[in-house]
Amino acid sequence: MSGPLSSLKVLDFTTLLPGPFGTMVLADWGAEVLKIEAPLRPDMIRMLPPQQHGVSAAHAYLNRSKSSLALDLKRPESAEVVKALVAEYDIVVEQFRPGVMDRLGVGYEALRAINPRLIFCSITGYGQTGPYRDRAGHDLNYLSIAGITSYNGRTATGPAPINVQVADVAGGSYHAVMSILAAVIHRQKTGEGQAIDVSMTDAAFSMHALTAPAALISGDEPRLDGTQLNGGSFYDCYETRDGRFFSVAGIEPQFFAQFCKSIGHPEWAPKGLQLNPETQRALKADIASVMKTRTYAEWAEVFAAIDSCTEPVLSFLEASEHPQIRARELLVEVPAADGKTQRQIASPVRFSVTQPQYKNIGVRIGANTDEVLSKNGFSAEQIQTLRKIGAIL
Repeated sequence: MSGPLSSLKVLDFTTLLPGPFGTMVLADWGAEVLKIEAPLRPDMIRMLPPQQHGVSAAHAYLNRSKSSLALDLKRPESAEVVKALVAEYDIVVEQFRPGVMDRLGVGYEALRAINPRLIFCSITGYGQTGPYRDRAGHDLNYLSIAGITSYNGRTATGPAPINVQVADVAGGSYHAVMSILAAVIHRQKTGEGQAIDVSMTDAAFSMHALTAPAALISGDEPRLDGTQLNGGSFYDCYETRDGRFFSVAGIEPQFFAQFCKSIGHPEWAPKGLQLNPETQRALKADIASVMKTRTYAEWAEVFAAIDSCTEPVLSFLEASEHPQIRARELLVEVPAADGKTQRQIASPVRFSVTQPQYKNIGVRIGANTDEVLSKNGFSAEQIQTLRKIGAIL
């Protein structure tokens, strides 16, 4: 059974994390994705260790089920190749700074003149407009500008980086996928394509779902250790006697009461509703003291038997072996070019009819150049000429 997006064809000009993760989602769901890379300036993700099956493990994951066309966009002949391809493609995803695609001759206006139904999605740090449009940045910068980093961390040590790329993936990748699919629905109704401007900073700013309403109405800014969910209450992680941790998140009274009873202090349950800082600090200290009296294994046995929103803090490899993760089949074996497979994280979405597709791990740069060009009307002589002048690898 083909994936739900098997009717879509995507030209992917992105590198690093945000764009490739988003187009991987589209590929998992059945879209035909062609990754276009510069032969002499390949995606930096290709360089990350470890290497397996001749490619970086990170590249193999982020670019699975995609084909690869090595194309030097700085050569005018390459723009003509893109224009020839775009007539047969539905979607372009690019991640250059604003204006770069236009300078290369393959911007939205140039391509939609060929294919008016084209959906052209640009993913950038700060968007296509505004004073920061041309400024460089990374995930931590976007989260900082968006106000998120200011209350992530601890009062004693200050703001801290988040250990997964929230602005890149939740902000860039998933907002790109959502907006592309919304544009596809619009096109189905009207026949009209459009350009999409995805700013990772904008998307991150929109994620202040529980803190923004109060701040905008009352001016009460979220602070380090200052909200119920960022360390300002018992909702936190606590160390065991042997140096492991458990997350305690039962903010609903019935769950916190179960937790307090399980650690031998049912009388603490009413304090969970008392949100003044002094009470919460004292409560956290009491919980921390009790949690250090037993080992990880001892507490795991206690909390497994009750429903209190208390769970162990697992490493990634431990999580990979967790019975819930295994039951949900979140690890898959994806075919490699050498006939072997590579273990990767699966698509996290379950469809009742269509299924995700895992055709291949990310391939070497230009692996499909001849095949793609031949299929799109280029003769053997034309391909040879393009290779000779350095337009393709």
